[in-house]
Amino acid sequence: MSHVDLMAGPPPTLLPVDPASAELGSGQPPTGVVRRHPASPAAWAALADQARREDADEVTVYAYARVGYHRSLDLLRRTGWKGHGPFPWEHEPNRGFLRCLATLALSARAIGETDEWERCSAFLRESSPAAYDALLR
Repeated sequence: MSHVDLMAGPPPTLLPVDPASAELGSGQPPTGVVRRHPASPAAWAALADQARREDADEVTVYAYARVGYHRSLDLLRRTGWKGHGPFPWEHEPNRGFLRCLATLALSARAIGETDEWERCSAFLRESSPAAYDALLR
């Protein structure tokens, strides 16, 4: 008879390899990568990061991060995610989602969307303390 730990939380979510990551890693511009991989969290995260580096309006950064966050949720649901549980920062394919979530939090705070800043930063802290430390501290 096997024992089931009823107090254990859900297992960590490990997203599949993002096909855009190789292109981004080879230096392809994020705009072109988003066009080729519009469902890619990594591509949207890179586009939001680029916009921030180029001093784009924070609303633009927010919009890119929000698209990446929603594309991430689509991917998460397809992989069986039930709405909670850990996303290890150490698992490279999770980083696109986690970066979108962090950038969404930061840009929400920058445009005065305090409730969203609090929700997104809490979600990041609860789902990946390592990502929270790397991206929001």
